[in-house]
Amino acid sequence: MSGSIRVEAGLLPATAGRAAQPRPDIAMVILSNPGRLNALDRAMWQGLRDTLRALSQDNSLRCIVLRGEGEAAFAAGADIAEFVSERDNAAQGKVYGELIHDSMQAIAQCRHPTLAMIHGACVGGGLEIAASCDLRICGQSSRFGVPVNKLGLVMGYGEMQGLLQLAGRATALEIVLEGRVFAADEALAKGLVTRVVEDARVTEEAMAAACRIADGAPLMARWHKQFINRLGDAQPLRPDEVAQGYACYDTQDYRTGRAAFLNKTKPHFEGH
Repeated sequence: MSGSIRVEAGLLPATAGRAAQPRPDIAMVILSNPGRLNALDRAMWQGLRDTLRALSQDNSLRCIVLRGEGEAAFAAGADIAEFVSERDNAAQGKVYGELIHDSMQAIAQCRHPTLAMIHGACVGGGLEIAASCDLRICGQSSRFGVPVNKLGLVMGYGEMQGLLQLAGRATALEIVLEGRVFAADEALAKGLVTRVVEDARVTEEAMAAACRIADGAPLMARWHKQFINRLGDAQPLRPDEVAQGYACYDTQDYRTGRAAFLNKTKPHFEGH
């Protein structure tokens, strides 16, 4: 039975004296294959790619949170059970690898900020997905690694890109060459996660971060992602790109934020 990709509206956890609060401007993308620790099969890779591409075009959204079904795992990599039928030779591997690459790019190139909410295991393809997100919040008992050396398998270029950008050459090589699974505090030290919290607070902390993002000006969030990505390119900035850094001054969101700051009120951004 195949796993699935499910999308739900964000929901702030209930607290003492307050019921759970919906946040329709936050999309929750759920990797669901709980019987296999949310390992991703072909259908899930396709669903992840198509879902992120569609959500990127939804201007009502301010943030996208990715998580695994349940709290045992974010995702335990690719579903090795289907390798015999889906990755039995180089030709099949190329087709499958291109699908994974497209999925990673759909996350990395999403216009909206993305956040990985990590419970439990985050290994192999799960770590690749998390590394493609903008932020990663995990629990203290989470575990990380890419044990592909035990499969005689390599990470393709598209799969390795996020890991390399986060951890750098030496650490990325350490991770894939040793194939070791390591703890959350080591993942933090390696730059693989943004924040480590108590296991019981992962959902609360991740959703609080998503709300802080969603409460900000959405145009500014998209521009900041664009600028950060562009600065990773060795090519010099064009004059029109430099000029775009000042376009925010002509937006209503800037006027809204400025007025709210001066009046000591909370801004309500419209995204234009």
